[in-house]
Amino acid sequence: MTATGTYTPRPGAAPLPRMIAAQAVLETKMLLRNGEQLLLTVVIPTLLLVLFSSVDIIDTGAGEAVDFLTPGILALAVVSTAFTGQAIATGFERRYGVLKRLAASPLPRWGLMAAKTLSVLVTEILQVILLTAIAFALGWDPHGNPAAVLLLLILGTAAFSGLGLLMAGTLKAEATLAAANLVFLLLLVGGGVIVPLDKFPPGAQDVLGLLPVSALSDGLRDVLQQGAGMPWGDLGILAVWAVVGLAAAGRFFRWE
Repeated sequence: MTATGTYTPRPGAAPLPRMIAAQAVLETKMLLRNGEQLLLTVVIPTLLLVLFSSVDIIDTGAGEAVDFLTPGILALAVVSTAFTGQAIATGFERRYGVLKRLAASPLPRWGLMAAKTLSVLVTEILQVILLTAIAFALGWDPHGNPAAVLLLLILGTAAFSGLGLLMAGTLKAEATLAAANLVFLLLLVGGGVIVPLDKFPPGAQDVLGLLPVSALSDGLRDVLQQGAGMPWGDLGILAVWAVVGLAAAGRFFRWE
């Protein structure tokens, strides 16, 4: 009969929640250490908010410019993190074989995607805190239901995460880098983030209004600027994009 030592190892995988949490912490640290990612997720939205709130360049309608711009910049922050940043980072991880190696670890593939999603959410929380503080300093006066804002941000994150992962899992890394940045610029200009949709021709307004960034920015604007209740129409558009994007990413994502 042998006694079990105090320091006898117990081989085996860690509990799944602990593995996901550890991977999420790693993903967040990598994101925050990346200078290009910080430029995209923090510096650009902050500069746009300060610049266009302080200088009368674009006609944002009646009221203070910061009241119109802040919801759009919050939507842009979601796009920069959940879509552009995640697509580029995941695309290069796929190219260099990182995803292939992680897929062979005890952490299941869906657990890796959950960790990436948690990393995106943590980054977005930091973005929202920073942008909100700057907006208040510029004289922002928000209204509306915080629950509606939270639901819009969650659905927006799900929609853009699905689209970002779909791009990263189907295109080459260089193509993902170019396409993600191009889409970011196009959405910045034509998604109602800075330029109101009513400045576009009527036909274009109908099409642009169906984009997820337009639904997110308009929904946030209805709640935070107009004090509206639940923007069900915008939530419905985001829900459709979220379902389609995540389903397509799950179906067509290639790990190698």
